[in-house]
Amino acid sequence: MKRLLIVEDDQAFAAILSRRMTKQGFDTQVCHNATDALLCARQWHPSHLLLDMKLASESGLELLKPLRQTLPDARIVLLTGFASIATAVEAMKLGADHYLAKPADTHTLLKALSEECPLDTELEEEEVMSPERLEWEHIQQALNAHDGNVSATARALGMHRRTLQRKLQKKPAHR
Repeated sequence: MKRLLIVEDDQAFAAILSRRMTKQGFDTQVCHNATDALLCARQWHPSHLLLDMKLASESGLELLKPLRQTLPDARIVLLTGFASIATAVEAMKLGADHYLAKPADTHTLLKALSEECPLDTELEEEEVMSPERLEWEHIQQALNAHDGNVSATARALGMHRRTLQRKLQKKPAHR
């Protein structure tokens, strides 16, 4: 059985990833910080890793080298809500096998975790997200980055606090 270690500080998102990947045949374990991730990697020896780039006050980029030394044959995919070419290049230099922007659908995750998927291969998504869903995801990332502070999130997004509160009361749009 394929073992997948999910290193994600957002506990709800980590649980969703775990359920999705378990349905795809992975035996999963979840860690929420760098210390637990390194300990679990040494003890459990996963064959695959999904690693968040921003772990509360820690960086997933800093974890890449020790994880690669501990698990030289593991397939490591770095996930980020703030994708950029600079961090993608840095992640590859530090040992990541693939780099994906959040949110990523199950099909895209499976392709990135497979050895047949080289980095330069264009990944096709099952569905293109609607603008409403993209807005919802962006708002959630900003809210998470500001520790749930609606006023700070509204300032960062350049919108009125009440407008943001109304958007947060709505259910998320379907893909």
